[in-house]
Amino acid sequence: MTDAQRRPCVHIVAGARPNFMKIAPMVRALQADGRLAWKIVHTGQHFDRNMSDVFFEELGIPAPDVHFNCGGGSHASQTARIMEAFEKHCADDRPDAVVVVGDVNSTLACAIVAKKAGIPVAHVEAGLRSGDMAMPEEINRLVTDSISDWFFVTEPSGVAHLKREGHPDARIFYVGHVMVDNVMYQARQIEGLDRSGYETQAIKAQLGSRYGVVTMHRPSNVDDLAVLGPIAGALKKVSEQLPLVFPVHPRTRGNLEKLGLELGPNIHLMSPQPYMSFLNLWKDATVVLTDSGGLQEETTALGVPCVTMRENTERPVTVDEGTNVLVGISPEKIVAAAIEVIEGRGKQGRRPHLWDGDAAVRIANDLARLLGAA
Repeated sequence: MTDAQRRPCVHIVAGARPNFMKIAPMVRALQADGRLAWKIVHTGQHFDRNMSDVFFEELGIPAPDVHFNCGGGSHASQTARIMEAFEKHCADDRPDAVVVVGDVNSTLACAIVAKKAGIPVAHVEAGLRSGDMAMPEEINRLVTDSISDWFFVTEPSGVAHLKREGHPDARIFYVGHVMVDNVMYQARQIEGLDRSGYETQAIKAQLGSRYGVVTMHRPSNVDDLAVLGPIAGALKKVSEQLPLVFPVHPRTRGNLEKLGLELGPNIHLMSPQPYMSFLNLWKDATVVLTDSGGLQEETTALGVPCVTMRENTERPVTVDEGTNVLVGISPEKIVAAAIEVIEGRGKQGRRPHLWDGDAAVRIANDLARLLGAA
């Protein structure tokens, strides 16, 4: 193949559970578009099977072209290991552009390496800001956006933040959200599947049509025992009105045990779930109580009421337009918001502009144009 015939090649970086849902629709879109070659670089930031490999299988993502196995360790050591591995990778197999997604350590590490190597960086889910510098993800977002070349944005607040930070309009692309692409696609897929093997199907059969779902993993909520205790008390109170199912993050489980917290008979604990099993659970929930960023968006996409147990959100469109209510960590507010939903008095939301399932198609088209693909 001559240089003129060669397709520009982009390397798509993923390393942690939230990344995998975002790259799945991008891979499908790039395959369908055909103008760009692509490779998947898995940093290994999440190395547990339930947090990594099973997602590739369930989401139909091809096996990674490269796997670094850089999981574990502190933020600093993990970021450093990913940078070293990705630097060698780029030297051995230089891409025409690097695509990073979200706000995990892999996003930050590979963006820095690519930029220093003179490789264009495209950031998918750019421009989100919580304003909370105690969040590692906020630092990752700010640094990644400060050096990225192209910004693919999910909501109007992201565009506004990037413009305020001095990025030119020509580099900002409001495309919608690949996370929404994925959840809409997978929600259609799951309807035709035999779900009898899902752990969540058994608990749904046990509880019937009305139940809530809890997820909680944010360090500010689960590592501070003075915060975790009152939140656990609030969840216990909510469960007196509606049974709750709680797939427990390992760190959260460890801290619940350390405190000796008993959540009561109406909160059903289970291990972290594969993507499709978890989707099977929360898509039919009466309410979701969470501190997750991505789940705020996914619930809005499918119209499921969401109570977010955080003082801030980098995804304000889910509150302004969607089904999400931001309540902070006050036990009284958590209980009140959940009871409102349970009693049918919760807010009504809608799916935001461009959250239509085609964000990845727009990104593939823009990347092909930016890279001069024929």
